[in-house]
Amino acid sequence: MLNTMTLSQEKMTIYTDILHQELQTAMGCTEPIALAYAAAYAKKVLGRMPTHCVARCSGNIIKNVKAVTVPATGGLKGIEAATLAGICGGDPDKKLEVLTTLTDADREQLRSLMGSGLVETARLESEHPLHIIVEMREGSDSVSVEIVDAHTNIADVIRNGEYLHRGGAVTADKAHVGLEILDLADILCYAETVDLDRVRSVLEHQISCNTAISDEGMTGKWGAAVGKTLMELDGGRLTTRMRAAAAAGSDARMNGCALPVVINSGSGNQGMTVSLPVVVYARETGIDRDKMLRGLCVANLVALHQKAGIGALSAFCGAVCAATGAAAGIAWLDGCPYEVIGQTITNSLAAIGGMVCDGAKSSCAGKIACALECAFMGYEMAKKGFGYLDGEGIVGPDVEVTVANVGRMAKEGMRSTDTEILKIMIGEK
Repeated sequence: MLNTMTLSQEKMTIYTDILHQELQTAMGCTEPIALAYAAAYAKKVLGRMPTHCVARCSGNIIKNVKAVTVPATGGLKGIEAATLAGICGGDPDKKLEVLTTLTDADREQLRSLMGSGLVETARLESEHPLHIIVEMREGSDSVSVEIVDAHTNIADVIRNGEYLHRGGAVTADKAHVGLEILDLADILCYAETVDLDRVRSVLEHQISCNTAISDEGMTGKWGAAVGKTLMELDGGRLTTRMRAAAAAGSDARMNGCALPVVINSGSGNQGMTVSLPVVVYARETGIDRDKMLRGLCVANLVALHQKAGIGALSAFCGAVCAATGAAAGIAWLDGCPYEVIGQTITNSLAAIGGMVCDGAKSSCAGKIACALECAFMGYEMAKKGFGYLDGEGIVGPDVEVTVANVGRMAKEGMRSTDTEILKIMIGEK
């Protein structure tokens, strides 16, 4: 525990702003939702139903839209379905909850337009992993809406050749506030000293939303039923129940459940993975509510700290960062000092830091379960004084260097891996 440390008021404010800005509510996988958001936004600017639309998507968007069910569509998947969902009934004012307004009539129209040629899809060659351009026209009017770098960052809006909005990419001065200053020591100090009323609402909302979809995944028939399978295999162990809770949420979410999720690092799967194990652990070990909320501060911020160097989308599975954050949060709940929490993070990243992201789909739940198992093992090792050492692979002399090394590997070193994964997924030789 780091109770003797203090943070400046400026840092306290930045860390609080990070939690409020990052823990957004989203319905469905955020990549198809971002595409639906762009389409709904473009239709609103056009002012009527288009006669033709082109959805241009970067490789990482294609990867994460291809095989995941778009919520509120009745089980449809893919770029065309996500785009049409936004056109037929999306409300762009709701951003990542853009499809909550779809009606039965909208779904009927959507199904009738699938395969009609109204929506053309194209790969967008871009240096930005998260990049979408939706172009549509009707008669002599045309509209183009661009999203880049963040799921709701409207970069440019063009109507009939004239710019209505010029936002551009998420440059350093527009990036999510303060992520570059995150470090473990300050995260722990923040969690222990923040006035909880400054973050209570967003953390309680995370607990409520993510628990609800986890319960649905455990009781309903969703996807590959990873959460249910874990419980049937070994539901008597607390670590299994923590893993199953997060996996069950992903089972439901990846397969079209319309319940909202509070995200982390732009991802609902990461939002569930980082939060649900902490919630289950606190509830089952009798930890009081306020302490649970502080543990969630640790978990969420540790996950965001790792993702700051990786970026929103890459070939690196974000569930690893989220699982590592969850284990750090649980270690904090157990009263572990900085050294043990830091070694937990290092142990987890050293063991499973190479798991790849091959898009959003049912197997994300399995990856979540594996990442959490490895993170929990890393914590058990750290408690006993065991850990991976400086110079062993990507491990650095301290946790901050290790986190930076993983960010470098994921962002720069795995670019070619990302390209090959996409080629495999789209059948390109």
